[in-house]
Amino acid sequence: MRITALVFAVLVLVATPAAAVVGGREAADQPWVVALYDRYGQFFCGGALIAPDKVLTAAHCTVERSALGTRERLVGDLRVVAGRRDLDRSDGREVRVASVWRHPDFETAAQGDDIATLTLVQRLPYRPVPLGEAGPGDVATVYGWGRTAELAPPSATLREVDLPVLSDQACAQALEGFRPDSMLCAGYPEGGKDACEGDSGGPMTVRGALVGIVSYGKGCARAGLPGAYTRVSRYLDRI
Repeated sequence: MRITALVFAVLVLVATPAAAVVGGREAADQPWVVALYDRYGQFFCGGALIAPDKVLTAAHCTVERSALGTRERLVGDLRVVAGRRDLDRSDGREVRVASVWRHPDFETAAQGDDIATLTLVQRLPYRPVPLGEAGPGDVATVYGWGRTAELAPPSATLREVDLPVLSDQACAQALEGFRPDSMLCAGYPEGGKDACEGDSGGPMTVRGALVGIVSYGKGCARAGLPGAYTRVSRYLDRI
């Protein structure tokens, strides 16, 4: 998840996982954009349906952090909801998770390899999103149900925002520890549009293909601080 302004004042510029969309708009129905829930019915991350029985999300969404430390989320506690644009409704399909693959080199979102695959217990009747690749200058669309500003509440309805993909050089200058082999970044120099807390694991697309996974950032939509995304094309042989 992203840190909010209140926490940001204490943890200045500490990179944290991205956790709705700032400066965006309400999205049309996108049944392949999925919401992840825990056993208590709490929404905690987004994801993308890449096959009828597989969801791609962020590795940091498969672990749970609390005051007591970090633990893996139990497979039996995970629920995937697809075809539900408004999380206050009960439409769409809810399915349990059969297994989780998390990149073996993952440690924290800011260190990269922030990617995981959830295999579902049954196939979903929605068209999966194809996988693709993005380059500098592409305009990407990011989807999520998170906060619409650092201190705003999460959005119950799916939102989207268009962001320019930046060059690796620009990303490295803006984000300490940026890894072009596993990450890409996107955002405007002046800020104003970004992913935010609640968007972790959600999809970034270019020309209708999944190119990135919402990973981490510093604050939400701040000038000079683009969001970091897992570069999906670098993991095609693993997912």
